[in-house]
Amino acid sequence: MKVLVTGAAGFIGYHVARRLAESQRCEVLGVDVIGDYYDPALKHARLAELAKLDDFRFVQGDFADAEKFSALVAHFKPAYVVHLGAQPGVRYSIEKPAAYTHSNLDGFASVLEACRRTPPKHLVFASSSSVYGAGAKAPFREDDNTDQPVSFYGATKKANEVIAHSYAHVHGLNLTGLRFFTVYGPWGRPDMAPTLFARAICEGTPLKLFNEGKNLRDFTYIDDIVDGVVKVLLYPPAARPTPPVRIFNLGHHRPVETVLFVKMLEQLLGKPAQIERLPPQVGDMFETCADLTRIRAAIGFTPKVSLEDGLGKFVEWFRGYYKF
Repeated sequence: MKVLVTGAAGFIGYHVARRLAESQRCEVLGVDVIGDYYDPALKHARLAELAKLDDFRFVQGDFADAEKFSALVAHFKPAYVVHLGAQPGVRYSIEKPAAYTHSNLDGFASVLEACRRTPPKHLVFASSSSVYGAGAKAPFREDDNTDQPVSFYGATKKANEVIAHSYAHVHGLNLTGLRFFTVYGPWGRPDMAPTLFARAICEGTPLKLFNEGKNLRDFTYIDDIVDGVVKVLLYPPAARPTPPVRIFNLGHHRPVETVLFVKMLEQLLGKPAQIERLPPQVGDMFETCADLTRIRAAIGFTPKVSLEDGLGKFVEWFRGYYKF
């Protein structure tokens, strides 16, 4: 079974590609541009781990290059596609919107066109809890209004969902979008809260808590995310007469305040944090919480890893990789 994974050098892409390649049922082709949004050394380290697997191959390239990516898909002929490549980051989208237009809009259109020309059985793509914007009430449900995202990043992910619906309707592509909720775990991005907080605690530098640490986040461990992605991938949406497209939340459903998250890290690392409490940050949501009713009914998804266990595994990896 051939599976193409974009963003394979990224956090979630690495874990999904690894799970599929280790299954001994899949031939996995990873694609990634290896950009410099954060230190590429971490991306190369992930790829070095994947290179040890017999059923994984890698091509460095930009999926937003429509001609080259379409040729790659036509040559590989994947049965399944997992599109996880994107320009991430809520706050960075305020500073560098053009990067999001290129990767998240032009890039997504490129992926859809390639799959239209060489149709896989199913294309699963990454959306985000950031599509739930102003006026959203927790727990977030997939049929809630998402017309008012509070960041450009969230707006690009909302656009992906709408564009996917049109491709499913017009071309009959089997598509599923997954709204990820605050994913954490080993090999996580250095610009995300777990690594930022853990590094600040270890180095004794100020740890910035926006909204004074009162923001609630639905922290979801990476293994639970991968379980959901792989299970969804193998069960395409129902065929016509309705457009074969679905949207699912993929989270933990137990949000915690970020200040409590920091306290848990303090205990695991054995050091106190030097906390700097700041006002709310532009583009941030005050609370995220996934309603899992729809995905539980569709594939029986239930998160298994508690925040306590997940953070323990993250800290073990963090200490080993960053030598703290």
